[in-house]
Amino acid sequence: MLPQTQKIEQAAASAPIYQVRQESFLMQFLRTNLEVFQRDRLALAGLIILVFFILVAIFAPVIAPYGELEVIQEDGIWLANEKPSERFPLGTTNLGRDIFSQLVFGSRSALLVGFSAAIAVSVIGTVVGLIAGYYGGWVDMILMRLADVAFGIPFLPFIIVLAAFMEPNIWNVVIAMSLLLWRDTSRVIRSQVLVIKEQAFVSAARVSGANNWRIIFMYIAPSILPLSFLYGSLAIGWSILTEASVSFLGFADPDVVSWGFMLQDAFASQALSRGAFYWIVPPGLCIMLTVMAGFFIGRGYEEVLFPRLRRL
Repeated sequence: MLPQTQKIEQAAASAPIYQVRQESFLMQFLRTNLEVFQRDRLALAGLIILVFFILVAIFAPVIAPYGELEVIQEDGIWLANEKPSERFPLGTTNLGRDIFSQLVFGSRSALLVGFSAAIAVSVIGTVVGLIAGYYGGWVDMILMRLADVAFGIPFLPFIIVLAAFMEPNIWNVVIAMSLLLWRDTSRVIRSQVLVIKEQAFVSAARVSGANNWRIIFMYIAPSILPLSFLYGSLAIGWSILTEASVSFLGFADPDVVSWGFMLQDAFASQALSRGAFYWIVPPGLCIMLTVMAGFFIGRGYEEVLFPRLRRL
């Protein structure tokens, strides 16, 4: 992720400046997003994948035939380790739980973590980048040194330590990403703010009597929000992958079914040695698709905001 961030920082100086005085923020937002998905078919594919999983998560109780932790019994006997059939499309676990139902309900945990972390990373990184880039001086120095500290903290071990001091919870991933991954967003947005604050419409706002906070959040912020959406889309994939990793290592909430929980459960039950690929492949495929979707959308934003990246 770091090399890609460096490329974006190199291209930021030549990025197109979206001036809020030329069009409303809503029109600017719609135009930018339309351009992203018209220009890049992979970004459109990523959007379709995310929309699909969002719909699955919303209608999970309708789609799933059983509860995610429901033990299926017949005449008092657990229907454990059932192979895929018409009744159980993906078979059952060693505890008699329907794997397909767990896969469907797991989308809720994945997307909840993904979108929560994306919003937190985008908001924190955007605010820090705006303040550091606009004020400069000692404010910029302190905030960027904090970003350097965040770069030096290993991400996954930090979550494990956080889980050791707190109860296992999917929100540990959101907290960890909020505390660490804002660093990438803030640096790129800071470099863009250094360019935007020298534009004529910012000088005009300053001359007209607007205070610093109004200039930052009413004039400059709308111009760099596409960058925030870019890093938000990348954070969706990273947070889902991180949650799966933490769940697989056993540091997640055992009462919340996620795709990582399913993989950890399959591993602990030695599903691979029994050839139960129907238990392992589906959650792994879902994780891969959602991470790819976030990357595809992010790449689409990069090529629209920074045309030079198409040549890098």
